[in-house]
Amino acid sequence: MTTDDEFITRLIGFGLSEKEAQTYLHLLKFGPKTPSPLAKSLHTYREDVHRTLTSLIEKGMVRPSLDAPTVYAAEDLNVALNTMLKAQQSELREMEVRKRELQELSKQQRFRSDDKPPTFKILKSVRELIAALLPVVNLMKEEWVMVVPESAVIIASQFGINQAAYEFIARGGRVRVLLYDISYPIIETVQEMVNNGEEVRCFDQRGMMFTIFDRTACMSAINVDMEHVSLNQQMAALWTDDPPYAQYLMATFEMLWQRQFQHQREFKSCLSKAPHRYRRYRSQMRLF
Repeated sequence: MTTDDEFITRLIGFGLSEKEAQTYLHLLKFGPKTPSPLAKSLHTYREDVHRTLTSLIEKGMVRPSLDAPTVYAAEDLNVALNTMLKAQQSELREMEVRKRELQELSKQQRFRSDDKPPTFKILKSVRELIAALLPVVNLMKEEWVMVVPESAVIIASQFGINQAAYEFIARGGRVRVLLYDISYPIIETVQEMVNNGEEVRCFDQRGMMFTIFDRTACMSAINVDMEHVSLNQQMAALWTDDPPYAQYLMATFEMLWQRQFQHQREFKSCLSKAPHRYRRYRSQMRLF
């Protein structure tokens, strides 16, 4: 891995998307630029660069000039990271408050009778997803399974989901993950998941995203486009405690899990090998 690759990987782990990390690093290395030459250097479109720069400005990583044409400059690294860290800490404190509130409310809940209709609701942001997910994980007893893209792995690492999975496994639970859209920067995070006891298999089909808790409750994606990893990222996911629907998704998961069995040994081996070995494996699996 080159120094640039390592820097980008760490920025992604700090909450930036891959495009944001690449753009910020380029501005740090080569100085302020307007969008057109920046798009040429990054081999992308001007409109794409504009979207990325706007996001970086909102995160305090980039500042625009006041004159025309607008020139964009990278903020000092320490200043930028401290700004992001304060924002993340504020969000996490808010999540902790919501977590305690939900835990107290869960103690007051009673199990529904068999004739009571199941609950269905739409989750509209990453914040709502995590707020709904963590209390359920804390009450699970047997198994947690999921089919997710790499953006979900970054969310899990940033907002306490991996820690919840680790604690669930320590209580005797089992966690199985089918992962797709894997790129090299998240390999260390995936290795951490495996070291924590999660069973991870790569998955060669995009478009699915769901998770099931103890075969009785589940969440499935309706419209998820994780362009930016943040609590305010908009999405649409269905949450339900309807056991028949959860069992239907479970049957789908088991079919996919068994189908990927033959690739498991090679996937685990590639987690610890050099970048070029991983890229060759990724090509063979046709993950992209």
